[in-house]
Amino acid sequence: MPFDLPPVTRNLLIANVAVFLLQQVMGQALLMNFALWPLGSGLFGAWQIVTSAFMHGSLAHIAFNMIALYMFGGTIERTFGARNFTIYYFVCAISASLLQLAVLWFFPGQVGPTLGASGAIFGLLLAFGMLYPQEKVMLIFLPIPMPAWLFVSLYAAAELTMGVTGIEPGVAHFAHLGGMLGGIVLIQYWRGRLPWKPRRRLLR
Repeated sequence: MPFDLPPVTRNLLIANVAVFLLQQVMGQALLMNFALWPLGSGLFGAWQIVTSAFMHGSLAHIAFNMIALYMFGGTIERTFGARNFTIYYFVCAISASLLQLAVLWFFPGQVGPTLGASGAIFGLLLAFGMLYPQEKVMLIFLPIPMPAWLFVSLYAAAELTMGVTGIEPGVAHFAHLGGMLGGIVLIQYWRGRLPWKPRRRLLR
């Protein structure tokens, strides 16, 4: 597990923790203005598509996300470089918010806001699985090592199943999938495998 975190990963960790501490001070005021509220709720603001990714609902929520950022962020940042890692992280966060908004628009039901870095974190997980498919990873509560590609595939399938069936209400499963979707599109674009080609390929 890396201790010498590169700058963007380190700053994202600091920013998320700082915002969480600010939430404890400001409470509902921060939630009402900067969490992601559904379209048509009267509380939605375009900035929430980004700001919601720095807010968390509980200590366990931020702890899980920051542990994952700590574990995977440094490796992906060193692979992409600081600039492209920053772009990648925010693309995943934004695509997570957009898919969550679309799902809530077409299938209304949730009244409260969505918040958390999970969409961006799932994007990092997706990148790790694509770039380092044979690296061994495992869940804390299921200590069985498996190749990263299999781990990511099973996790994505579980998120889709829970999102469709509503097995685990209160969790933004489609935001998680949105982060992965944004990640795979951007990686494939950088690899030159989409109809729109980058000026130069950034990844093999």
